[in-house]
Amino acid sequence: MTVYAYAPDLMDRSKILAAVPGATTVATPDGVAAGPGDVVVLDLSRPAAVAALGALAASGARVIGFASHVDHERIDAARQAGCEVLARSAFFTRLPLLLG
Repeated sequence: MTVYAYAPDLMDRSKILAAVPGATTVATPDGVAAGPGDVVVLDLSRPAAVAALGALAASGARVIGFASHVDHERIDAARQAGCEVLARSAFFTRLPLLLG
């Protein structure tokens, strides 16, 4: 299993890499070459993340996104595209369990 992380924010990226040291960070989510059995983690607050969800979900990878709990439109759009969505706080609290 390969874990890809699209988290432009340095603090978010460092938390993800601390939980999954072997994760591959990507500069853009549309360049992720994920397949079945892989996991893609996305910061949904970035417009590029939501735009890439359809292709990522079609790849067969497990797609997990995090967003502000009050960003209902973005959360709904991500879920409709097949993404598992968690509030930022829940995502970082559960990160080791989600990817472990």
